[in-house]
Amino acid sequence: MDYINNFLKNPLKIPFLLLVFSLAMTSVYGQNNQKNRVIILSDIEADPDDTQSLIRLLLYSNEIDIKGIVATTSCWHKSMVNPESIKKIVQAYEIVQPNLIKHDEAFPAAEKLYSLIKEGIPKYGMQGVGKGMDSEGSDLIISELQNDDKRPLWIPAWGGVNTLAQALFTLKNTKSEKELQKLVAKFRVYSISDQDDSGIWLRNNFPELFYIVSPGDDYGSTTWSAINTAVKGINNSEISNSWISENIQQGHGPLGAAYPDVAWGVEGDTPSFLNLIQNDLSDPEHPEWGGWGGRYAFYKPDFSPEKER
Repeated sequence: MDYINNFLKNPLKIPFLLLVFSLAMTSVYGQNNQKNRVIILSDIEADPDDTQSLIRLLLYSNEIDIKGIVATTSCWHKSMVNPESIKKIVQAYEIVQPNLIKHDEAFPAAEKLYSLIKEGIPKYGMQGVGKGMDSEGSDLIISELQNDDKRPLWIPAWGGVNTLAQALFTLKNTKSEKELQKLVAKFRVYSISDQDDSGIWLRNNFPELFYIVSPGDDYGSTTWSAINTAVKGINNSEISNSWISENIQQGHGPLGAAYPDVAWGVEGDTPSFLNLIQNDLSDPEHPEWGGWGGRYAFYKPDFSPEKER
């Protein structure tokens, strides 16, 4: 404490103290300026917040290495997928990308993003997992996972996860046990609740899988809902249609114009990638440490179907 007090007595030394603090925080939370790679699973068109979160994601695409955006099903969107809706948002991004690269050349070209749009199987949950159920989306996950890339592969799941389940089903049936373990160890899943029954299957069959989720579909008890919930006694204007209209949609370019009005909540899927942004305020590998994006508790529940219903 005397050491710190001596610094505080001399204002010229305060910047050095802040630098020491900054370096210490970077050593704890730092990501070594390494972008996290992700493949998004989105039940886009099931509700507006997937579109909202996709617009947010593209505006952070200079900070996150997007490897795929896969249109999937969910309990709200059981028999169809909508990759064309992803394409519409990328078309809006394409218009503003020349301006974005004036600020950071790392914003990817729209052509690259178009090539990353894939489809999952248009079946609900475990109905789309098994022999003959491979899809563009599951093939992409397998291909990216097997690339010579030491970084973990993050799967932010905004809807159902049967595309991931199919990828793991295929790997389990085509790889040795040792190879499978190495590949599974590279996954990092952040699921916005359970939006189909394949998440339960994944956790039952791959208990070692890194998997962040508020189990079940009781949205009243989820962690992610805090981002878009009106709280009594505070100013909730920023999650109102009027605020969004004035500050995002009107006069703020093509991406703003594509941003949907509030229906059930705002950007409910955004928490799945907030902790991947390069700001050194958290370590994605340790969600139990807390920091940017919240703090999570690790637990090993009974994943039997009876317990999770």
